[in-house]
Amino acid sequence: MKVNELKPSQNGTVTGEITAVEPAREVVTKFGKKMRVANATLRDDTGEITLSLWNDDIDKIQQGQQVTVDNGWVTEFKGNLQISTGKFGKLVIQ
Repeated sequence: MKVNELKPSQNGTVTGEITAVEPAREVVTKFGKKMRVANATLRDDTGEITLSLWNDDIDKIQQGQQVTVDNGWVTEFKGNLQISTGKFGKLVIQ
């Protein structure tokens, strides 16, 4: 799929370049578990989307890398689309 084909509340596979990575921050889940999260920008030839990275995936990503989010979960937050690996997806670094 291409970035411009992604829709909220669906799974999708998209490949693109990481153009920016924000610093990681710590969050506490509703179950009281501490986790790290960071946002990155994933761009292909049709647009860009926020890639939410969790825990160990944060340390794997650098600006300029080509990555594929395989079977990622697409959501909408504050009017912007986001994709993450969710429960069933995976991050593949090219």
